[in-house]
Amino acid sequence: MRSHLRRLAVAAVALFTASSALPAAAAARPGHQEHPAHGGLSAVIRYTEYGIPHIVAGNYADLGFGTGWAQAADQVCTLADGFVTVRGERSRFFGPAATTDQSLSSASSNLSSDLYFRGVQQAGTVRKLMAAPAPLGPSADVRDLMRGFAAGYDAWLRQNRIDDPACRGAAWVRPVTTLDVAARFYALAVLGGQGGAVDDITGARPPTGATAHAPGADAQALVKAVRARTADADMGSNAVAFSGATTANGRGLLLGNPHYPWQGGRRFWQSQQTIPGELNVAGGSLLGSPTVSIGYNAHVAWSHTVATGVPYNLTRLTLAPSDPTVYLVDGEPERMTRRTVTVAVEHGAPVTRTQWWTRYGPVVADSGHGGPPLPWTTTTAYALSDPNAANMRFADTSLGFGRARSTADVLASLDRHQGLPWVNTIAADSSGHSLYTQSQVPPRITDELAARCSTDLGRVTYPQAGLAVLDGSRGDCAPGNDPDAVQPGTFGPARMPTLKDAPYAENSNNSAWLANADRPLTGYERIFGDVGTARSPRTRGAIEQVAALAKRGGLTVRDLQNQEFTNRSPVGDLAAADAARACAALPGGTATASDGTKADVGAACPVLGAWDRTMNTGSRGALLFDRFWRRLTAAVPADLLWTVPFSAADPVYTPNTLNTGAPAFATALADTVRELRTAGIALDSPLGEHQFVVRDGARIPVPGGSERLGVWNKVEGVWNAARGGYPEVTTGSSHIQAVGWDGSGCPVARTLLTYSQSSNPNSPHFGDQTRLFSGEKWVTARFCERDVLSSPALRVVRVSEH
Repeated sequence: MRSHLRRLAVAAVALFTASSALPAAAAARPGHQEHPAHGGLSAVIRYTEYGIPHIVAGNYADLGFGTGWAQAADQVCTLADGFVTVRGERSRFFGPAATTDQSLSSASSNLSSDLYFRGVQQAGTVRKLMAAPAPLGPSADVRDLMRGFAAGYDAWLRQNRIDDPACRGAAWVRPVTTLDVAARFYALAVLGGQGGAVDDITGARPPTGATAHAPGADAQALVKAVRARTADADMGSNAVAFSGATTANGRGLLLGNPHYPWQGGRRFWQSQQTIPGELNVAGGSLLGSPTVSIGYNAHVAWSHTVATGVPYNLTRLTLAPSDPTVYLVDGEPERMTRRTVTVAVEHGAPVTRTQWWTRYGPVVADSGHGGPPLPWTTTTAYALSDPNAANMRFADTSLGFGRARSTADVLASLDRHQGLPWVNTIAADSSGHSLYTQSQVPPRITDELAARCSTDLGRVTYPQAGLAVLDGSRGDCAPGNDPDAVQPGTFGPARMPTLKDAPYAENSNNSAWLANADRPLTGYERIFGDVGTARSPRTRGAIEQVAALAKRGGLTVRDLQNQEFTNRSPVGDLAAADAARACAALPGGTATASDGTKADVGAACPVLGAWDRTMNTGSRGALLFDRFWRRLTAAVPADLLWTVPFSAADPVYTPNTLNTGAPAFATALADTVRELRTAGIALDSPLGEHQFVVRDGARIPVPGGSERLGVWNKVEGVWNAARGGYPEVTTGSSHIQAVGWDGSGCPVARTLLTYSQSSNPNSPHFGDQTRLFSGEKWVTARFCERDVLSSPALRVVRVSEH
């Protein structure tokens, strides 16, 4: 009966929107399509402004179908490229050299990516996880969503001609299966662990000759490698939830600002998903996902930030004297598992390599690509233990959020599924509750276990970087089990750092410690993150700003919108005036550049002094300070950059006072002035003239600033002086949402997809929201039925398998 009612509801919506809501001329609008259903899976998609689809279906399989169809319409080439990756076929179609897709792993080449994913496929890893009963495996609803998504993607391929030049006519664009869709989830789950060590897994070789006597691992080099991998990550985020105690109407507010890549398979894509009487949720989905990853509904909104918890550990293997592929556990030998993988290569012979796996995970060794400096000798090897290699629970967790009616329900979904591999969750609801929780999936490394079982290497890396290196020769050193944990060897919900109903709960990728500076979180295990250490400039600026908002009170969605585009640089506030004064004090207005010659820097001094300390597109001096600060921080260690050191008693406002006496100060200034002049860029040029993207042949100025400057609205580009500065954004603000509630039953939501809905240059939605982002404008979300139906851009498509 319930299913029958849903089908009736979908049919009624389709009939109403097709006959009543659309004028007769609507069918003649460019791009309008109608596909009548003749059995099989189907859905109704209502498109509103900026190409945002509102997908209505009668069940989860149909909803997945509509989602897969609509995602393919906007992102078929990006999706197809990702499916090539998880099938281990990049070398076959694109050759074995450097990879153009790092969306689903950090592989340095197509070959190493293929070797890893082919190995996963050959071992049946994803198939086994999909077959596991819930909650270890996916629920029936998620399986239906994945099955429907694959069918919808395939139906779009059959029914449409690809006009995106990125893959038009390409042999690698092929139909997919449910397992292909699941494999993308798997790839995202292991991204922080195995997926970040693909080169080290596929490049590990047993010792021979000179390598048999390689030096041992260097602890500080390992710490540096772990920190560098975190610092250089192309994903981050800010999010803040305000409780009803701070708002104008006593209801919660949420601002989500994830920082994700602007290209490739980790882009977000917007939609609303509706099963009448069952599910009604809107937001951003990571490409390839049939669920909303970050979003809101009529009662609750949530966002994620990348967490500091280390989602893996290393295990030192003590090897048998006679065979480096045999390791000892409690004195008993265990032979490593050989995983021999063959990869097809374009215009070449197939390549076969062997990977080595243990009870703890794959053996890893230094591949020379920036991974952990770990040698495999005749006596010692290291295995990477990643609990997310057995985690297919991400989708169920997100689906639980979409069904939630409160922050308590959000937390209940996290507790039930325990499926988010490497992110924090920040949420607010219409009843005025706020939530921060670091409910992620690291290995169950307690401080007690680390103290008892760390190797000499681990005694350095665990306190400094949160990376445990355990003694694998002892069976009692394996991570234990929490009674409330879904998965053995992981933490249960009771261990997760969590803050409920604080006036504000904020995270900008530092640890849980200062989610609220007035209510610091402590007592969690070191693997989750540190306590009492210096915060990043972005965290410091964010806490200062949101704490001031909470104290002021009376907040509305408009305040969230303003916060997003303050574009204030906390580092500029701390250092620009000192830099301008020190610049003006340089003898003769000159400084010695790094090549030993003198440079006239006098003109830079008043520009630095007059800079408004923001990264708005019209800000003059912002580019000069940005380029100067990058040079200075590359040359001066953090503990020597400021004259007032960090104090745990004042973590938001220390360290401070720029050390202008450092020799690198004048050199960085001289080199920056010379760089800009050589490029023909005026020292006081507006930022937007040199930080931009090109869409439809036109430059679009981009506001925001880099991680180094601490800007909430993070934007990162690659410097190219010949092309005018930062001519493309590589990562930064992506699916932004400012959400509240007014008691009407409809959420008050403003959204922005910075890079727009489609990566196809022939799409009308290739750059439309990017132009909004440039102008610091927002999309007024259409969530309730009356708002969807009143859209002047309404276009209705009924899609089916036939």
